[in-house]
Amino acid sequence: MKTIKFIEDALMSVDDDVMELLSNMKLSQNEKDDLMLPLLHQKKVLTQTLSDLEYLKQNPPTPKSGCKAGSFRDEES
Repeated sequence: MKTIKFIEDALMSVDDDVMELLSNMKLSQNEKDDLMLPLLHQKKVLTQTLSDLEYLKQNPPTPKSGCKAGSFRDEES
């Protein structure tokens, strides 16, 4: 699935951006926090999307039952 590869690449890119922010000594901790928050939200969405796509790849929906990818999620995290 090309989509899974795209999501994995996007996750690596977000990780690289976070590491770049962490290593930037010119920014204060508050500036780093402000810049990192959207990246962490993006990572959470990408991680959940990847999990859903992998689930659907392993358990394709049947025409009668429809798509229930979100039903397997652990909503505590």
